[in-house]
Amino acid sequence: MSAVPTFVPPELGNTHIEDCPKRVRGFFGGVFIVDTRKAKLVWEHKWYPQYYFPNSVLPSKFLDDGSKQVLPDGPTRYDILVGDERAPGAVLVYGSSNGDLAGLFKIVYSSMAKWFEEDEQVFVHPKDPYKRVDVLQSSRHVRVEVHGVEVANTHKPRLLFETSLPVRTYIPQTDCKLELLVPSDLQTSCPYKGVASYYHVQTAPDRRADNVVWWYRNPNVECAMINGYYAFYDEHVDVWVDGEKQPRPKTHFA
Repeated sequence: MSAVPTFVPPELGNTHIEDCPKRVRGFFGGVFIVDTRKAKLVWEHKWYPQYYFPNSVLPSKFLDDGSKQVLPDGPTRYDILVGDERAPGAVLVYGSSNGDLAGLFKIVYSSMAKWFEEDEQVFVHPKDPYKRVDVLQSSRHVRVEVHGVEVANTHKPRLLFETSLPVRTYIPQTDCKLELLVPSDLQTSCPYKGVASYYHVQTAPDRRADNVVWWYRNPNVECAMINGYYAFYDEHVDVWVDGEKQPRPKTHFA
């Protein structure tokens, strides 16, 4: 049996490029700016890829020539213009002097109203085909303290394992001190899990830990098991697992 090739994320400053097997579409101004089965996944850094496309599918009719800007030693930048709707600096076209990116163009992900892989909408950034997310039911005993006050205590956590990130512990609401949680206006999005809402933890009238709890009301299907469960930001709280205090992770990704 032949060995399965292992993807090694690029070091900062390097670029990894591979074909994307999915149909990719970007929607803006009521039209699909790009719709192709020839997309590339390009890792500009080690965390996740971006979509790039061959110049053969460049949406020239939507590029505003008046916005053309040749960047020093880099690509040519254009606005996208559809009727009265403009996406400034949304397209970067790479020429023959741009190394591995020559002959490709990029649409800035956030400039589009919607992105689709096949017929499924993709949020935040393209999904990394080398990233996996698993949620497992556990019977570990998990306790969480904030400012020395116990805020959660459970024997029924669900553990979320996400490639290259710390394990996240999701706790049933009924095992949390709900009276200490104060709703926050913060929301964040993840292409794998969905949209997260946050809470502060108020341990005293004059002492609050901001945005250290999050939860998903309607997580994506692959993470449905965390629906309604609460996760505490391990980097900013104290956690004991089976009686052993855990070191705080150094990363800051939820």
